[in-house]
Parts: sequence; structure tokens; C-alpha cells
Amino acid sequence: MRENARVNSSGRHLGRTILRTLLAVLLGVVLGALGTVVHRYGGDPWYPGLVLALALTVAAGVLARAWAGYGTLLGFGVGWVGIVQALSLPGSGGDVVVPAGVLGMVWSYAGVALLAVVAFLPAGWFADVPARRKRPAA
Repeated sequence: MRENARVNSSGRHLGRTILRTLLAVLLGVVLGALGTVVHRYGGDPWYPGLVLALALTVAAGVLARAWAGYGTLLGFGVGWVGIVQALSLPGSGGDVVVPAGVLGMVWSYAGVALLAVVAFLPAGWFADVPARRKRPAA
């Protein structure tokens, strides 16, 4: 009886992990497309759209890793990179959303670099255990 319960529990866990990974891919596609559209907002001295898009990319990467580990972070990264690269290609009319200028390169490469930083953050930050309480002084 216990073995059957253990199998069902691990099967549910695997199903949840796969579902979370697929949702992380979808989140990567949505945020990659949104960031690609807004990264050029701003003026010549600074681009607040780029800053916002990169901040959302990092936040979503942290969410994906905290949600179910490296698999969901990888799924998020695949979705993000896939849509950013797809929007960098010329369309049927020859237009591109991410031109091959400095701003487009910063958006593409800084996003990937920031996701790599999220991957190397300490695992303890994502542990699902309560923080230890300090003992009161006697």
C-alpha cells in the first residue's frame, strides 16, 4: 500500500513539475515579447523601457527558479530567448522589432546574462524551509 502511495505522489510531483515548466516557457515567451516591444522606449541619455524590461526578466527568472528549480528556469530562458530571437529576424516586409544596434544587442545579451546570474544565485535563497529563529539571550 505504501509503495502505491509513493508512486502516486511522485507521479503527481512529476506532473506538476512538467506543468510548471510549460507555464514557465509560456511566461518566457510573454515577457520576452513584452520586453522586446518596450526596450526601445526612452530617449538618448537613458532608456527606462530597457531598464524595466531587464528588471522584469530578472524577476520572472527568480520566480521560475523558485517555482520548481532549474528546469523551470531553463524553460523560461528557452521561451525568452526563442521569442527575442524570432522578433530579431526580418518580417515579410523587411522590418525587425530588434534592430542590430547597440540597444538591441544590450537587450538580447544582457537578458541572457541576467538569467545566467539568476542560475548562479545561492540555492538557499530558493529553499522551501522556514528561516531559523534565533534563541533569546538567557
